[in-house]
Amino acid sequence: MAYSIGVDVGGTFTDVVLRDTSGAISVAKCLSTHYDPIAGIVAGVTRALGGRDPAQVTRVVHATTLATNAVLERTGVRVAYVTTQGFRSVVPLGRYARVEEDRYDLRFTPPPPPVAPEDCFEVTERVSARGEVLTPLDDASVRRVAAEIARRGIGSAAVCLLHAYANPAHERRVAEILRASVPSVVTSTEVWPEIREYERATTTIMSAYVGPLMASYLSRLRERLAALGIRAPVHVMESGGGVVSAELAARRAVATIESGPAAGVLAAAGAGFADAISFDMGGTTAKACVVRGGRPEITHEFHVGGKGSFGGRRAGTGVPIRTPAIDLAEVGAGGGSVAWLDPAGTLRVGPRSAGSSPGPACYGLGGAEPTVTDANLVLGYLASASIPLTPALAEQALDRLAGPLGVAREEAARAVHEIVSAAMASAVHVVTVQRGIDPRGFALVAFGGAGPMHAARVAERFGIATVVVPAHCGVASAAGLLAGDLATERVRSRLDAGDPEPIFAGLVAEAAADLGVSPADPEVRVERSVDVRFVGQSHDLTVAWSPSRDELAARFAGRYLQVYGIAQRGEIELVGYRVRVTAPAPAREHPPPAVAGAPEPSPPAPAARPGPAGAGVSRRAYFGECGGFVEVPVHTRASLPERLPGPAIVEDAESTIVVPPSWTAAPAPAGAVHLTRGGRP
Repeated sequence: MAYSIGVDVGGTFTDVVLRDTSGAISVAKCLSTHYDPIAGIVAGVTRALGGRDPAQVTRVVHATTLATNAVLERTGVRVAYVTTQGFRSVVPLGRYARVEEDRYDLRFTPPPPPVAPEDCFEVTERVSARGEVLTPLDDASVRRVAAEIARRGIGSAAVCLLHAYANPAHERRVAEILRASVPSVVTSTEVWPEIREYERATTTIMSAYVGPLMASYLSRLRERLAALGIRAPVHVMESGGGVVSAELAARRAVATIESGPAAGVLAAAGAGFADAISFDMGGTTAKACVVRGGRPEITHEFHVGGKGSFGGRRAGTGVPIRTPAIDLAEVGAGGGSVAWLDPAGTLRVGPRSAGSSPGPACYGLGGAEPTVTDANLVLGYLASASIPLTPALAEQALDRLAGPLGVAREEAARAVHEIVSAAMASAVHVVTVQRGIDPRGFALVAFGGAGPMHAARVAERFGIATVVVPAHCGVASAAGLLAGDLATERVRSRLDAGDPEPIFAGLVAEAAADLGVSPADPEVRVERSVDVRFVGQSHDLTVAWSPSRDELAARFAGRYLQVYGIAQRGEIELVGYRVRVTAPAPAREHPPPAVAGAPEPSPPAPAARPGPAGAGVSRRAYFGECGGFVEVPVHTRASLPERLPGPAIVEDAESTIVVPPSWTAAPAPAGAVHLTRGGRP
């Protein structure tokens, strides 16, 4: 028997899914160990393996927030930035949009640049936008820069020369000289050779900033797994949903910044609905993404560390990253989000989270502040979890809010529940209404440890009538990792290129080499696309490739209408060329049950008060429509009848589903539960 393992490290829990070749899975959920994430991974993997032979594990797929945290917390390595003479100030000057509260701040101070001005260096060279050498590279200037970088003790360098996407020769030579004295060197043509100097520079810098950390982390992870007896290859999910080797992830670390959230969207995309909204609520954040035609929306630029606005990141307020990523909106609202009172006495929830240490008060690990999980426990929605819960501690925490607010404990808990639901709805708003998409025709696919408790309330705000809770929803992101194929993308900007075939062929060869596959293999899929714009415009849109100019123009016009709401025609020009190469992952004989196939029955949920959940069991839960606390039936997936009208609760091993009044729960294929509004299953 062979096994595959998916590992997703979140802010509160580390989730592990183990799947064998028959398709059966085992899951483990452990508190994340922020002092050493690998310790939590080892604990989860050990628990999921049970008594199985670790030598039979053939593949480990990992989603990590290491790169994200390094950028947000500014804990990456010191980086030297090397560019063309005359352009060293591009990064220190940067670009910042003064939004929201910044707009009227007379003492506003922009955030520091990703590289300190004194660590920006110039070399003598110049290439035109079409690749002609205007000024030959002066090797002596590069050696002087290399010596100064080494003298300062900087161990990582980012090289981004002007128009290197059109002719990488100078960049390659600069990197060759620097590598003689600088341990880690990253070039823009290795990372993402596209036009737009600032975005290309910041993308290269971020890869150099987190690359050494990623390489060290993955090396230590392989060593710790080997100590368990697991010597299988380690793969990492990229932000765009593809899976790559650990070695490639270390070289292109910037592509893993949205690694974890991408895996959950893949699980949602396989839930059986062509048009769906992925809704992932964990311990620290909630994330939303639109899936259309069975495929998640992809963006080629996102911002890290920027200010939030209605669940999204405002362009210009963070560091722009030019790399494919599943297009997510995210808010700081999760089960561990702390409820607090501002100086005016107004109740707030998040974005600060209790995380895994000390965690919500009800965990009994030393936390005392009220959190969303504590509120849900007080309301009766939650009675059990992957760790023991103590209701008395949750009640004490909520009393810290109820007293100053002058309300009953359950009213304070209800307010926390409603506020966090409204915050999460803002993420759905960003990916739908704000982009001109009517969400009413979509199904909301809810997962994560806290998602199914809030999903119906979030859906109500948008008139969504169907909520899908997949099997093993509490570890859906880890299961989604096992659904990912080996895949990577390559891009190259070329202005006024003649025949595009040599460009496409070169990109395909590079991407296939990254994956270690042959483009001639019949199982390898190649998708081609191009960046198109109207002549005279600055920005472009990506459309599927066609050798027919008329067809390209029609596709671009349709995409333009979809994005901007304007039906416009005109002469077009091609700016860049893209390929995505996909190959089946090893040991994919059976898809993971969380995505397709028949899952093993979920184990019964831990005991609900006063007895185990199932037929004939009930407890008191708070529903405003019913006037407060009412006695509601409590079921597991195994005991769920064909129709269960709300109010009701369905307890999972890793999560709990709340069925409000006017909603009906029903079992569905692949072990899922469907909630429908209006009482019709």
